[in-house]
Amino acid sequence: MSSPEKPSALYPIAEKRPDLLSTGTGRPLADLTVENLAGGSLGQADIAISADALRLQAEVAREAGRVRLAENFERGAELVAVPDDVLLEIYELLRPGRAASVDVLREASAMLRRDYGAEAVAALVDEAAETYQRRGLFRRRF
Repeated sequence: MSSPEKPSALYPIAEKRPDLLSTGTGRPLADLTVENLAGGSLGQADIAISADALRLQAEVAREAGRVRLAENFERGAELVAVPDDVLLEIYELLRPGRAASVDVLREASAMLRRDYGAEAVAALVDEAAETYQRRGLFRRRF
């Protein structure tokens, strides 16, 4: 969703270039109105952010020197495609003491790569797996 303009010139995107934004279902930002919501023409999926919008926010953040924030937006863009139940399962595994072993976390990262193309998120799960193994943070309580 890149624009020929400098990312910083776009910020705030919803005000300066709403034409560059769409919802997760592809509806234009202009469709997100109270009237459409009250009238029943908007569903939950219609108000979800799109991966493209998150990537554009990442460009703005990176240009502003906010590299960590940009990386978070990029990971968020990857997660748009991941179903909520899968996200919650992985979130639970990442809580110290919840995953049974390093292999469980490695399986989760492999699934993120294979099924959703979520490379940056998978790398974060791999990093957690190594840290948890080094620090002994696998399941002991249950």
